[in-house]
Amino acid sequence: MPKLALHWQIAIAILLAVIVGLASGADASIGGVKLVAIYAFVGTLFLNALKMLIVPLVTSSIISGMAGVGGDRLESLGGKTLLFYACSSLIAILIGLTVVNIIAPGSGDTQALAASLSGDDPELQATLSKVEGRSAADIVQVFERMIPTNIVDAAANGEMLGMIFFSLLFGFFLARNDSPQAKTLLNFWQGTMDVMTSITMWVMKFAPIGVFGLIAKTVATTGFDAFTPMLKFFIATSLALLIHAFVAMPLILRFIGRVHPQKHYQAMAPALLTAFSTASSSATLPLTMECVQDRAGVSKSTSGFVLPLGATVNMDGTALYECVAAMFIAQVYGLDLSIGQQFTVVMVALLTSIGVAGIPAASLVAISVILGTIGLPLEGIGLLLVTDRILDMMRTAVNVFSDSCAAVVIARLEGEDTAIARN
Repeated sequence: MPKLALHWQIAIAILLAVIVGLASGADASIGGVKLVAIYAFVGTLFLNALKMLIVPLVTSSIISGMAGVGGDRLESLGGKTLLFYACSSLIAILIGLTVVNIIAPGSGDTQALAASLSGDDPELQATLSKVEGRSAADIVQVFERMIPTNIVDAAANGEMLGMIFFSLLFGFFLARNDSPQAKTLLNFWQGTMDVMTSITMWVMKFAPIGVFGLIAKTVATTGFDAFTPMLKFFIATSLALLIHAFVAMPLILRFIGRVHPQKHYQAMAPALLTAFSTASSSATLPLTMECVQDRAGVSKSTSGFVLPLGATVNMDGTALYECVAAMFIAQVYGLDLSIGQQFTVVMVALLTSIGVAGIPAASLVAISVILGTIGLPLEGIGLLLVTDRILDMMRTAVNVFSDSCAAVVIARLEGEDTAIARN
């Protein structure tokens, strides 16, 4: 009997989790133990296992990738990567801006929505405490942390940008050292990457169970009733994300990468479903790299350079969400933004999607920066809390898909004959 493909296992787990989560709710228990706690325990174990792989996998992949790229390709590869990420994020933001202007989810009965922004709400107060005092200066601080004073401390605290910068430097100079010791060191990092890839594949055998726990917990605690007042906003954001993922990116794959979009979707299915379930680009990175290398056929040198960088700075879904959310809050408050103000929203969303990624509550911090720029109160963030978890899952999947598209397109531009181009 043929084994069911991983992405189908994960899809079935998501469907079962939705059914079980709705049936159990937040209060059901077995033997005095709440089912939600069991869901959370299973999901957290899986998430922790993925996060455990990030530092050694990213470090070994970048160092091996840089050493494999060499000086001749580095400038070309780096320039194409940064250009792709900037353009794809800008396209995503413009799609979000267009959709939110057409649907206008914050128009209509805005008094009811505005009245729901109670300053006494504990959840809102907790959220505001995270973003209060944040400004565009935080973007600069994030880039300052790109050069860490202690690389071990940066890795321990999950400061990916600093770890990536160090790994790029290490790989760059390792490639230029011809000593026997350097060759031994290169073999060590390549061996480490191979072992980490094997561990990743082993962890992914438990993905359906972990995904079930993560989704069941989310559905059991949030349900769907709370979405009704925010339905227009949810639809507008979801539609914009879908347009970017199923229209804009496939066009780029087809006409720039010269690959069949459907084959790329099939190759990336396990990573996309895992990204949706975990709502973490970084946690999904090990599986993203495995899918891009083994299923899409991109070389380890290219994917090892492009993907870790993308998981840190390329946030198409997040940038799109920031733009739609800021425009929605402006509409709720009855503020008709001029073309100039909307352009400001676009530019700030583009910058914050790159720079604020290393800050806790990153999307909310970025939105608070945008709100401050156009003169709206931070309490408007309270409107976003109801739908934030589900939309976070959706925008994370879009982030990961964009990273994978970048790896495939750049590989093709670099002359690689990827598997999905050959098939």
